[in-house]
Amino acid sequence: MSDADGAWISLFSGGKDSAWALYQALERGLNVERLVTVHPTGDSYMYHVPATELAGLAAESIGIELLEVEPDDFGADDVTDAGAQGDDELEPLEAALRELDAELPGGIAGVTAGAVESEYQTSRIEAMCDRLGCDLFAPLWREDPRELADAMLAAGFEIKIIRVAAYGLDESWLGRTIDADALAELESLNEEYGVHILGEGGEFETLVVDGPHMDRRIDLEYETEWDGTRGTLRVTDARLE
Repeated sequence: MSDADGAWISLFSGGKDSAWALYQALERGLNVERLVTVHPTGDSYMYHVPATELAGLAAESIGIELLEVEPDDFGADDVTDAGAQGDDELEPLEAALRELDAELPGGIAGVTAGAVESEYQTSRIEAMCDRLGCDLFAPLWREDPRELADAMLAAGFEIKIIRVAAYGLDESWLGRTIDADALAELESLNEEYGVHILGEGGEFETLVVDGPHMDRRIDLEYETEWDGTRGTLRVTDARLE
């Protein structure tokens, strides 16, 4: 279905993990011709949910065309079979990739993904790539979380926390930029409460507002919404500087 000269597709939410996978692909010289963002309308087992609408601005800054997939509500808040749910959620993405595979010269050579530790997500993306006959590039997979975070900062990624949902993370983390001090605090929270340093368990979600793969920084204006235990940024305005 694809060949070595085909296009690479980057699964992209705008968050740090998918952005790092994209950046690593570009650094390796992979021919990334599309970013693909899935916009769940409700909660999701497979996809990063908050602020995916900002992926368009990020794509403009990166300079790679964005394909946006807008499925119906996945109904992930009322699930009895998590495995079947993940399979169902993958269907609109796979359908979009099949269309791209037919459309792009040489088809799809491979897909990039930002999975770190989620066997649930990665096994499904691997199976999808097998069905599409393309490769999977997952450079974060089972790497040391602190080393990954340090590498992102060293490369010049500016990462904002846009949602928190874990004991130990209070409202002050909303809108915070991840830096060396934040990582040190996250390590302490990991030891005390089990908070994952990269938020892999859904403890927090991020948006990359600047990086070496971006021509212009994303400037955000926002308000914080906090319910006492979890919160999110409500972006009121966003633009490229």
